[in-house]
Amino acid sequence: MASAYDAWLFDLDGTLVDVDPAHPRRVFDEIGDRLGREFSEAEVTTLWHGFGGSRNAQLRQWGLDPDPFWELFHEVEDPVRRAEATYLYDDAERLLAELEGPVGVVTHSQPPLTEAVLDRLEIADWFDAVVCCGEDIGWKPDPGPVYRALDDLGVSGDGETILVGDSPSDVGAAWNAGLDAAHVERFDPAERGHCVLADHRVDRLDSL
Repeated sequence: MASAYDAWLFDLDGTLVDVDPAHPRRVFDEIGDRLGREFSEAEVTTLWHGFGGSRNAQLRQWGLDPDPFWELFHEVEDPVRRAEATYLYDDAERLLAELEGPVGVVTHSQPPLTEAVLDRLEIADWFDAVVCCGEDIGWKPDPGPVYRALDDLGVSGDGETILVGDSPSDVGAAWNAGLDAAHVERFDPAERGHCVLADHRVDRLDSL
């Protein structure tokens, strides 16, 4: 299928790279200490991987105001420490080595974290465009960040581009931008609580 598309967009965390499980636990322990609230293993997994859908909606359900929570999260989340805990999926490395057209990243990770991870793994030059979502261009599933990436790549996204991600918001961003979507399921669907619909569904990127 790789040859069916002229350009590829990827989510970053959970799709191309992931972190040692000890890292999210450490981050949420530090946040919990400041908030005076403990986070269970299930809560850490749910929020870190977006299992509950909208992370902000999940936080509100837990009685937490999203804005100050994320401010605290970004204070605690050290880019260097995050990068040191991050590894590249072997199937992602194999797929990216096969692709010949423009390749971009559209990620919710903020620029300091994204840059640190790409530099630490020495893969920054693998991508022709890297777009970090934000208040100015929107957050997936808003298509704004996808449109920005398409502009940066110089492609139209008229059916010849695909976006690959590990969450419903990635699929939604692709479809909202008029692209095909591929979902890579890194977890047991029972753990997620539902199956994610997409144009292509795989459990390894090198099977695309």
